[in-house]
Amino acid sequence: MKKKWIAFGLVSALACTAFAGCGKDSGQQPESAETLQEETDSGETETPAGDSHEQETVKVTLNEVAHSIFYAPQYVAIEEGYFEEEGIQLDLVNGYGADKVMAAVISGDAQIGFMGAEASVYAYLEGANDPVINFAQGTQRAGNFVVAREEMPDFEWSDLKGKNILGGRKGGMPEMVFEYILKQKGLDPETDMDINQSIDFGSTAAAFSGGQGDFTIEFEPSATALEQEGAGYVVASCGVESGYVPYTSYSAKSSYIEEHPDIIQKFTNALQRGVDYVNSHSAEEIAQVILPQFPENDLETVTTIVNRYLEQDTWKTDLIFEEESFDLLQDILESAGELEKRADYEGVVTTEFAEAALEN
Repeated sequence: MKKKWIAFGLVSALACTAFAGCGKDSGQQPESAETLQEETDSGETETPAGDSHEQETVKVTLNEVAHSIFYAPQYVAIEEGYFEEEGIQLDLVNGYGADKVMAAVISGDAQIGFMGAEASVYAYLEGANDPVINFAQGTQRAGNFVVAREEMPDFEWSDLKGKNILGGRKGGMPEMVFEYILKQKGLDPETDMDINQSIDFGSTAAAFSGGQGDFTIEFEPSATALEQEGAGYVVASCGVESGYVPYTSYSAKSSYIEEHPDIIQKFTNALQRGVDYVNSHSAEEIAQVILPQFPENDLETVTTIVNRYLEQDTWKTDLIFEEESFDLLQDILESAGELEKRADYEGVVTTEFAEAALEN
């Protein structure tokens, strides 16, 4: 039976107001995480000055694992004002890694984390007193690509044998999914090739461009940037080869969800609207909406990247984190040698909010 929290009859209607720290208003400095946590936990909200008819809004800090076009539905929800309309004043923070996102959620610096669900599995198995619960799945495909130094229209995974490859951090989802694919293709990541895991996630593209490695495993926009430079060429998609993997998800501490189910529901409602948008609009339309989130890129580049993700069916039509997907995630963790025992699905996942968001 799926985990249930608190009846949503407690939910009060919250209306639209301006939000800070992300999207079009990203130049505005957010308040300290400590202040945001105190206000949210105490239930304090704020009403726009001079308008007594406006409903109150609640501040929520969202710490994301990386700022990437891979997470387009989230940025659509920000730029289209869906969070505002749900009464959420969102502060978006880049955590630069799942470990840092998890630390922010556990400490209370962020109310919601967006990262690979493996982090919550590890914490749960370590006996966390207040486990971090995944309440909405973000993506259903891996977002990284194999980039070669030359065009390889007939690329085979066996072409990686004996090569030097710039990979990802050991124990991180990008690297684990990559190694899972290699094993599915009959290759041994430890003996059939040399995978360099010593380079920081955000620096592999520069290292590759500078001459290191025969192949590199890159997220967007780095993969497309290498192509534009003529320094590399995308030859395979890890997302296509790995199948439907619950690559990222939204999570919060169990205690926070129990105390603030209305906020979690409204947050999920806004995300679902973002998902609906990307599944019903063209790559160029999506790119035009999220472009303010990526000022370093032009519309053509963002459109190319969005289209690449659309073509590999990156985004689900809903946010429900199914048990079958959770089992696959744990298969990947076991394959990587990162899991001594399996976690209980109901211990780290709830689908109640995602299911309710479909009815709104």
